[in-house]
Amino acid sequence: MARPTSPQLTDAEQRIMTVLWERGEASVRDITDALSAEHGLAYTTVLTTIRIMTDKGYVGYRKSGRAHIYAALLSRDGARNQALGSLVRTLFGGSAQSLAQHLVRAEKLTLDDIEALRAAVLEGDGTDRASRDEDPDGEAR
Repeated sequence: MARPTSPQLTDAEQRIMTVLWERGEASVRDITDALSAEHGLAYTTVLTTIRIMTDKGYVGYRKSGRAHIYAALLSRDGARNQALGSLVRTLFGGSAQSLAQHLVRAEKLTLDDIEALRAAVLEGDGTDRASRDEDPDGEAR
């Protein structure tokens, strides 16, 4: 039976996923080598973590001789969406608006940052400015 999926990746899972997202696929040895200089993770630690990640459905594998070659099943955007959704639910009462307002106030956004956010909101809501400026009968407001 698969383990229940956590709302977001642990720090160790995040590091492993970063290697897989960058390389496409890798063996446990490849991942250990990539992480050893900076994080000093042992082979057995990486192996245990990647087995848990496989159970959670974050990674898949194929056999190559005696080795397993792992690849990410969870995209980088999928991981971001999971983490952000958890953050919004737990710290902002489920309100994306509260999160956005907090970011604008707390992060000292520049005018360029705010304009980029405005453009993303306009692009992301599925409508263009002209259609939002009309009432439901199609008349300009």
